[in-house]
Amino acid sequence: MSIKVGLTGSIGMGKSTTAQMFVDLGCALWDADAAVHRLYSAGGAAVAPMQTAFPETVIDGAVSRDKLKVAIGRDATALKIIEEIVHPLVAQDRASFIETATADILVFDIPLLFETGGNRAMDAVVCVSIPAEEQEKRVLARGTMTLSQFEQIRAKQMPNDEKVAKSDYIVITDTLDHARAQVEKILTTIRGQLANA
Repeated sequence: MSIKVGLTGSIGMGKSTTAQMFVDLGCALWDADAAVHRLYSAGGAAVAPMQTAFPETVIDGAVSRDKLKVAIGRDATALKIIEEIVHPLVAQDRASFIETATADILVFDIPLLFETGGNRAMDAVVCVSIPAEEQEKRVLARGTMTLSQFEQIRAKQMPNDEKVAKSDYIVITDTLDHARAQVEKILTTIRGQLANA
C-alpha cells in the first residue's frame, strides 16, 4: 500500500528543492508542472487539441507557453478552454504514475493543490513555507520576473498562512539542513504509521 502525500507551497518557497529531498529519501515523485511540460512537448497529448483550439500556439510541433500567454491575454475565454483540454490529460498522467509507482510513499508536487481541491485525494499534505520577505527576495533573485509579475502570481495563489493552516505537515525552508531534517522527521512519522497499518 502506498501513501499519497501532496506537496504544496507558494512560488519561491523552496518546493522543488524539498521535493528532491523526498526523492532522495526513497519516495516517488509526480510533478504537476513537469506533467504539463510533457503534454506540451512535441508528441505530447495536448499538442493536437491545442492546435485545433489555438493554432497559433503550436510551433515546431510543440505548444509554446509564450504564445499561450498571448492567447489568454487576448481572449477572456481562452484560459477556460485551455484548462478543459489540459486538466483531464494531467489527471491521466497522474493516474498512470499511481498505477506504475512502486515506492511506499508517493509525493505529488502540485503548486495549486488546495486551489484545485487536489488535497482531497491525498492521505496527507506537506506545505513548504518561509516568511513573505524571504519569498520575495528569492523570487526576484532568480531574475526571471519583475516585482509586479511576482505579485500577480502571488495574488492568484491561496495566502501562505491559509495553506499552512490546512496542511498536516510544514517544512520551513530557511536552510537546506533544517528543511532536510524536517522532511526526514515527516517520513519517519508516515512510515511509522504505514508499519502499524
